[in-house]
Amino acid sequence: MKSRFKKKAIPFIATTILATTALSTQTLFNEGSNQKAEAQSFSKEEVKKKDTTWLAGDHHIHSEWSVGWDNSTNPPTPIRAGDAIYPTVKNAENAMKYGLDWMVTTDHGGPNHSKVNLEQAYPELLKSRQAVPDVLQFYGMEFDTPAADHSSLIIPKSDNESTTLYEIESQFNKREPFPNDNIRDTEETMIQALNYMKGLDELPIIIAHHPSRSAKDMGVWGQDTPQEFRNWNDTAPNIAIGMEGAPGHQATSINKDGSNDPNGARGSYGNVNAPTMGGFDQMTAKVGGLWDSMLGEGRHWWITATSDSHVNWRDGGGDFWPGEYSKTYVKSVKDYGNIMENLRNGHVFVTTGDLISELDVKVQAGGKSPLHAVAKGNSASIGETLTLPGKKKDVTVTIRLKDPKAVNANGDKPNVKRVDLIMGEVNGKVEDKTTAENITTKVVERFTEKDWKQDGEYISITYTLKDVDKDSYIRLRGTNTDQLEPVADPRGEDPWTDLWFYSNPIFMKSSK
Repeated sequence: MKSRFKKKAIPFIATTILATTALSTQTLFNEGSNQKAEAQSFSKEEVKKKDTTWLAGDHHIHSEWSVGWDNSTNPPTPIRAGDAIYPTVKNAENAMKYGLDWMVTTDHGGPNHSKVNLEQAYPELLKSRQAVPDVLQFYGMEFDTPAADHSSLIIPKSDNESTTLYEIESQFNKREPFPNDNIRDTEETMIQALNYMKGLDELPIIIAHHPSRSAKDMGVWGQDTPQEFRNWNDTAPNIAIGMEGAPGHQATSINKDGSNDPNGARGSYGNVNAPTMGGFDQMTAKVGGLWDSMLGEGRHWWITATSDSHVNWRDGGGDFWPGEYSKTYVKSVKDYGNIMENLRNGHVFVTTGDLISELDVKVQAGGKSPLHAVAKGNSASIGETLTLPGKKKDVTVTIRLKDPKAVNANGDKPNVKRVDLIMGEVNGKVEDKTTAENITTKVVERFTEKDWKQDGEYISITYTLKDVDKDSYIRLRGTNTDQLEPVADPRGEDPWTDLWFYSNPIFMKSSK
C-alpha cells in the first residue's frame, strides 16, 4: 500500500522469509468420564481446535540493539549494548531454556533508530531464528508511544516485516526525529499511526507496557491514561488490544549474589504511592478498577506478562531471563500466524513463577449436550463470548488448571492455594473516557482445596452461576499466598513468594 506520509529512503537489506499462516483456533477441553462422550459430539471445527496447546511466550525483550546514545555527536551516535546488553541469540537460548515457545524482540528507539533496527537488529534476528528454531521469534520494537509510555509493537512474520517496522518507526516513533519534534509526542500522532497500521495488508499488534509505572498514586495516572487506551482501541480494536498486566523488571530485589536488596521495587515502579500489587500493575490487580472498567464496556482489552529483559540479575541487573519468571500463554498451534491471531483474540492467560502451566475455562448455558451448546453459541472459552439462550439462564463454569510438580527457576514447587472467580456487568461504552472503575465487578466465589478435585497435577472446579440475565463477563485469578486481594508490594519483596495467575475474560451476552 502507499503511505500518506513522505517516506525516507530505505537502506537496502536482502531478506528472504517464508510467512506461515493457519486458521485461528482455540480449544474446548474435556474431563474424566465425560471425555469419550464429548469427543464423539465434536464438530469438525472443534476437532481442529483440539490440536492447539498452551504455548508460553514473552513479547517484551531487549537485545544489545536497545542502544545507548553518544550525545556529543550531531546527530547522536548509537552505542551498541549501551542499555540492554545481550545478543538476540542469547535471549532466544534462554527463552528456550526457561520453556518459551515464542518471543518478540522489542528494542527501543531514539534518534534515527529505525536504521539501527533495519540494518543491525534485524539481521541478528534472522541469524537467531536459524540458531534457535524451536523458539518462534517475532520481529518488533518497544514503540516510544506518542503522548504515552512505551508499547510492544509486534510485526506479523512476512517477507517485508523489516520494512514494515522501518516505515512505522521512522514515521511515528516519538523519539525518532533529531532534533526532537514535539508534534511527534501527541495523541493525534498516535491516532495517525494506528490508522496507518490499519491500512497494512497484515495487521501488527500494540500492547501498552508498564501502564502505571509513571502513576503518581493509586488511580492518579501518569503517561498512560484510560482515555488514551479507549481512543486507541476505538481507532484500531484489532491492533491496540491490551496492556501488560504484570510488567517486567521483577528481579530488582535480588542482588547479583542472590541476596536480598531491600530497596528493590518490583517492576521498577519507583513511586511508593503507586507500586505493583502481587507483581501486577494496579490497572489490572484492583478488582473493579481500570481493566474491569474497560471490560465492562465489552472491550476486547487483554492482559499479558513479560520480562522486559535488559540485564539479568546474575549480571547485576534487575531482570529475569525471558520465561524465567513471567509467562504469557497463548492457546494456539505452534505457528507464527496462529499465535498472532490467538493473541489478538485474547485466548491468553498469564502467570508468574510457573504457578500454573495450563488454564482451560469453559462456560455453558442451555442445551442438552456440548454439541448443541456449541452449535447455538451457548458455550465459550477464554477470549470468547457465550450467547445466553433465553432471558435468564444458569451458566456452568468449568475450570481445569495444571499446577505443575516440577520445580520452577528458583528451585521451588509453588502450590495454588486459592482460585477466585470474578464477575462484572457489561453496560456499554462510558460517556466519560477517564472512567477507571466498574462498581458491578466483584469476586463471586473463592475456591480452595476443599472445593476442587485433584488428579495428579490437574485441578478441576465446577461452579454454577444462577439466573444470569445481563450482559456480563467472568475472569479468573489464583495465588500461592493467603492474600484475599493482592496487596501493595513492599520494597525488597522476594518475588518468588508472591505468585499469581490471571485469565483473560469470557463474555456472556444476554438475549434481552
